[in-house]
Amino acid sequence: MKAAPFAYVRPGRLDDVLGELAGGDGKVLAGGQSLVPVLAMRLGRPGTLVDITAVPELASATSDRDGYRVGAALRQRAVEHDRAARAVPLIGMAMPFVGHRELRSRGTVCGSLAHADPAAELPAIACCLEATVELAGPAGRRRMPAEEFVTGAMSTAAGPEDVVVSVTFPLARPGEGFGFAELARRHGDFALAGVVTRVRVGGDGGVTDARLTGFGISDRAVTRDVTSLLIEHEGDLRPATAALADAVVDTGGDTHGSTGYRRRLFGVLAARELSRALHRARDRKEGS
Repeated sequence: MKAAPFAYVRPGRLDDVLGELAGGDGKVLAGGQSLVPVLAMRLGRPGTLVDITAVPELASATSDRDGYRVGAALRQRAVEHDRAARAVPLIGMAMPFVGHRELRSRGTVCGSLAHADPAAELPAIACCLEATVELAGPAGRRRMPAEEFVTGAMSTAAGPEDVVVSVTFPLARPGEGFGFAELARRHGDFALAGVVTRVRVGGDGGVTDARLTGFGISDRAVTRDVTSLLIEHEGDLRPATAALADAVVDTGGDTHGSTGYRRRLFGVLAARELSRALHRARDRKEGS
């Protein structure tokens, strides 16, 4: 199929982008790796595509004490090779699993968040790290946690006249460790199940905070505070993560794997990556 007819504009200022989106008949175009197939299948029929790649403030990344801020038009490949992104270890862990290199050369980090695919890696990272999404719209700019931004499968808190401006990931601190794993039938395919973990330890090496986010297991990334789980079951995490899987994995089965298979997979990955994150946190604490 071919896309329905549409107009195309490429403003150079954010205010002009918002002006083009006024009325709700426009659609933001950044990388287009998700949008173009939707248009080709005529699942979406916007009157105007508003290309944001010419807006300078949206095409860069900055790093300071507030975190690593990624503009909405910055390519995933640029972030993957940005030295400043090393301060957010989960980006380096996950980025090679985001589609294929060719897709990352066009796709954007914020575009993945805005698309909100339940099996996508970047929204899961943002939720686990408590990243902040910045939006601009008719009422001005606003910021919200990534967990609140993603509201369901392919659904976000952004309105039809809003544009995602940036996402800011907190920098890793001493005493923090991270884990990432997913399983797909082929590299670059959507994950059958995946987990992202962040663990913090205190001066004595004891766990003070632990978060786990699962993706590919529900209609959105699912985040849980697993501090008590890790403290109580550090010696043998599998039974505890298996019980957690029963509670959070609710995606239906398909030709790639049943719900039961995904629960078993999630339980194994969760136990492994929580353990790895804990060991890395203790190593970073000792090295700080």
